[in-house]
Amino acid sequence: MPVPLAPFPTPPPPLAPPNGGQGQLVCSGCRNLLLYPQGAKSVCCAVCRAVTTVPPPGTEMAQLICGGCHTLLMYIRGASSVQCSCCHTVNLALEANQVAHVNCGNCQMLLMYQYGARSVKCAVCNFVTSIGVSINQICTK
Repeated sequence: MPVPLAPFPTPPPPLAPPNGGQGQLVCSGCRNLLLYPQGAKSVCCAVCRAVTTVPPPGTEMAQLICGGCHTLLMYIRGASSVQCSCCHTVNLALEANQVAHVNCGNCQMLLMYQYGARSVKCAVCNFVTSIGVSINQICTK
């Protein structure tokens, strides 16, 4: 005689997101991490009172290190430049395929520069490193 099968147990309810349905962003004023409820358009920082606009859902973000004060900056991918809210330096925001790297000729710090640049100034020691100097140019100096 066939044995009746018990019905599958009802699946548990979906788990709430670990942060309770909140998003995170960096304050545009003091750089503190801000939590906000999903759907918010802007967030007022409790520390510095700066109002930071929340990017639309699904917006792809990118990061870079400020050349002036070495603060980590977040920005919407595709922006051409990003102004640091700490030191007000305007940083060039380039995609990975538009930049190259060279070590500083003085302090050996790894520097990033835009393809086609003739030189790059180190933000640490202010030394200007020439880009693409050939052996012939070095020997004739």
